[in-house]
Amino acid sequence: QGVCPTRGHSAHREGPENWSSTMHRILSRLAGLACLLCVATATAPEASALPRVHVTKRRLPSPLVSIRAANARAREDELEMASRFLNLSPPGDLASSAASVPITNFMDAQYYGAISLGTPPQSFQVVFDTGSSNLWVPSAKCAFTQIPCDLHAKYESADSATAEAKGDAFAIQYGSGSLSGFLSADTLTWGGLEIKHQVFAEATKEPGLAFMFAKFDGILGMGWAQIAVDRVAPPFYNAFEQGAVRENVFSFWLNRDESSEGGPGGELVLGGVDPAHHVGPHTWLNVTREGYWQIAMDDVLVGGASAGRCGAKGCAAIVDTGTSLLAGPTEVIEAINMKIGARSLLGEECRSTIDAYGDELLDDLENFSAEEVCAGVGLCDDGFASFEAKETSRQSLLSLRSITRGAKTAQTARRLLMERHELVDASASTLATSEKKMRGVSCAACQLGVSYAKSLLASNATRAAILEQVKSLCELIPSKGGESALDCAAVDAKGPGRLPDVAFVLGGKRFSLTPEQYVLRVSTGGAAPDGKHDPNGPVAEQCISGFMGLDVPPPMGPLWILGDVFIGPYHSVFDYGNARVGLAEATR
Repeated sequence: QGVCPTRGHSAHREGPENWSSTMHRILSRLAGLACLLCVATATAPEASALPRVHVTKRRLPSPLVSIRAANARAREDELEMASRFLNLSPPGDLASSAASVPITNFMDAQYYGAISLGTPPQSFQVVFDTGSSNLWVPSAKCAFTQIPCDLHAKYESADSATAEAKGDAFAIQYGSGSLSGFLSADTLTWGGLEIKHQVFAEATKEPGLAFMFAKFDGILGMGWAQIAVDRVAPPFYNAFEQGAVRENVFSFWLNRDESSEGGPGGELVLGGVDPAHHVGPHTWLNVTREGYWQIAMDDVLVGGASAGRCGAKGCAAIVDTGTSLLAGPTEVIEAINMKIGARSLLGEECRSTIDAYGDELLDDLENFSAEEVCAGVGLCDDGFASFEAKETSRQSLLSLRSITRGAKTAQTARRLLMERHELVDASASTLATSEKKMRGVSCAACQLGVSYAKSLLASNATRAAILEQVKSLCELIPSKGGESALDCAAVDAKGPGRLPDVAFVLGGKRFSLTPEQYVLRVSTGGAAPDGKHDPNGPVAEQCISGFMGLDVPPPMGPLWILGDVFIGPYHSVFDYGNARVGLAEATR
């Protein structure tokens, strides 16, 4: 007893030979197994001595289930879009996976790229603009008095074998006036894709100086069809309908890395997403109103504290590649700029001009009226002056203009692109009137300062005292609704004196902008009196706040515009098919 039978020993030896042999093998194995179980039982510890962890089964609340499911779907979508971008279509397949369009960056103020129209192709540089939905380029039929047309590429329908005459009148209202022309159609080539019968506008009248100084020729709208003037189908709509792209989605990467001079300004991917341009998954936000790419914004935080303007219902915001800055209600923007120490840009330009050209300015005060001086530096209109006075004043005061030429070019472009939102807001007259009022106040402040300085000259005050008094009047130039500048040293400060981060809460997640990201650095000067570039001319760095006031009235507003200042740090995906916007940290 207690001894296990081993192979070759049987417990039974009876019965026929074949039966006995079979039973011997079976019983031998059973006896061995029983022996092992006895040994295991004898050597095992008490069951109560084993450590145990009790697990409770619990149902997740339905909101958590929904969030987890949504996150899982978003991740699946992310992987699917990435795989479609990386894998080319099979040979002979009409639809490519995606098309890449390089983007040029001019001073972080204008992002534009190449398209062509017609057969053979006529090339243009256009802003790819998610804040509008029409394509327009200058027309060869511009009047000779339209200088902006002469300075840019023009479309000539007579040179294209695929041109189609439409003839319908076309007009877009901007703050500086109405851009007008007529509709035509032709083959659009965009990132290597051919889009046939694309209707676009030939612009024959381009108002204001903004178009004259712009680096781009026209604008290609990538918003929703609901805001397209004359109900023209936007170019990307046609690209998808004609099978030029497989997926009804496009994405933007804007390069704002100052150390990559000469590198790419960005990339637009038509029909997909390039995973090399972002880090981690995208946060997906539903489009709340189709027109702009409008989404819900939970809050705005300055240094971690709520700006307190969105409330329980949140704010409306649009993701807009065509706006250089980040715009919002003027009252809130003014408070943000105050917290980061930003002051009126015109006031800063006023002080910079006096510091650099104070002596020349005082000499001009003896020869010209206050109106002529202020018109010469661009703060007043010069319609009041005679031709002779204008010409004499222009030659003498060109040096004063040159110091801010670079900054004004970028500034003008930013203002132009901001004005596009007047297309559907029914607020053109409101904003145009506001702009005129601002210009009138700036002009009045300039004339007040010049008149005061002339009176000091007459009383034989010293030049240094006069310039200090005039500089104090620069504070009278308002910033409300305009651009603001701040001390570049403050942007570079570390430790307790560092400027606060500004964050936008979207879909429950913070999208933060550091001071280095929300401040634009612009080099000014470097120009000779004749307007040509002069490497020996005075050069200074100017730091401009990326926040600008813009009051969009109801029913479209109030509205926040997340422009290139925001899109630069955050890779953006625009998904027509699912009516949503995706945001993820952009790669540098």
